[in-house]
Amino acid sequence: MSNSPSGVRCMLMRGGTSKGAFFVEDDLPSDPAERDLLLLRIMGSPDPRQIDGVGGANPLTTKVAVVSSSARDDADVEYLFLQPDVDRASVTDRQNCGNMLAAVGPFAVERDLVEPEGGTVSVRILMRNTGGVAVATFPVEDGRPVYDGDTSISGVPGTGAEVSLEFVDIAGSSTGSLLPTGNQIDLVDGTEATLIDAGMPVVIMTADELGVSGYESCEELEANATLRDRLESIRLAAGPMMNLGDVSTATVPKLTIVAQPRSGGAVSTRTFLPHRCHDAIGVLGAVSVATACLLPDSTAARVAQIDAGGRVITLEHPSGTFDAEVSVGLEGTPHVERAGIIRTARLLMDGTVYPRTY
Repeated sequence: MSNSPSGVRCMLMRGGTSKGAFFVEDDLPSDPAERDLLLLRIMGSPDPRQIDGVGGANPLTTKVAVVSSSARDDADVEYLFLQPDVDRASVTDRQNCGNMLAAVGPFAVERDLVEPEGGTVSVRILMRNTGGVAVATFPVEDGRPVYDGDTSISGVPGTGAEVSLEFVDIAGSSTGSLLPTGNQIDLVDGTEATLIDAGMPVVIMTADELGVSGYESCEELEANATLRDRLESIRLAAGPMMNLGDVSTATVPKLTIVAQPRSGGAVSTRTFLPHRCHDAIGVLGAVSVATACLLPDSTAARVAQIDAGGRVITLEHPSGTFDAEVSVGLEGTPHVERAGIIRTARLLMDGTVYPRTY
């Protein structure tokens, strides 16, 4: 007689520069509290090393995607992103994840939630955290996703098949509007910042405003206790201003420090998640920062270097660059006309994951 706990059907996948566990919604408890407790047991939280689970001991590699078929006319599948804490017993659904989004379409095909036809498939994905819709387009062969290809993205070794993500009407999805205060610049806890939500709520500040260069490594920035305390103070003050309320236990808004580019991009970035410095930059956060670069009176525009008429905004980050194709209308109230990015994804493991019993 086996003493093993009941297992749960699961895929481990890399999406963009993130990695996590993917589940079909019907394979998890329907009660959110029961579901979240199960996910913490699966991931091995709370424990800084997550030694007794499949978490990656880092927020970027401890993520969860819950996917289901959709009955909506404008979506094929629905995607709920969940962020388990590494060293706390908590799970939040207050943000989206655009990197994990890159693997949602392939996962839907792998689990037969979508039946592709031809050599390329486009999957319409409702992002349940924010209500926005994204269209993921990627190659398939013999009805299964193709993962090998020639596309490279910074922060991921090697190359993979291109996953094109086109975002549909996502500005203000968390805060109600692209610029939740109506201003391109606000004074937040004594610091000038742009508060923007082009798919991810982000507080954007120039490096000189914070007394740093903006080119430091993540390790240097995380070791700067004075900076970290100031950033958290700014974030807590920005939450209510962005219609997010008390964000003391939330992972939004993100915080991005911008400086003039040094490697041919439009702007140099350092992003906090909010308490760890991102080795790269999140997909939807990148769309928000790229959008801010095109707003003439924003903090990002103060340091950005953009060719006239340029729509592809290259963001420099600690491990390379990120390209976001953004078009912004400035007539009347600023608005996003188009937003799209390129990612890659890969299936890492398909099987049964066994949660700890304690």
